[in-house]
Amino acid sequence: MNYNEFQETLNNQPVHVAYFSHDECNVCKVLKPQVRGIVEEFNQVQFTYVNTKESAEVSGQFMVFAVPTIILFYEGREAKRYSRHISLQDFRSFLERMTEN
Repeated sequence: MNYNEFQETLNNQPVHVAYFSHDECNVCKVLKPQVRGIVEEFNQVQFTYVNTKESAEVSGQFMVFAVPTIILFYEGREAKRYSRHISLQDFRSFLERMTEN
């Protein structure tokens, strides 16, 4: 995925979760299905996986230097970032606040 393709995915839903990791990160492998499961609880949230080694351009544009990193976007702009030590409870709570109407 290149930067332009990633930007297009941000336009698909107002709330978007990008999960940055790579295949050699064991913590990332364990966390990814948990994060995806939380995102699936919210119909109006889109999930995108970004492999930092395969999509270095995207990772660089968003200054992702550590994995795992989760970036929550609201209307195409970064609203919150979680990196390395991620509280799934805080992540879920923030998604709840972002999707309240």
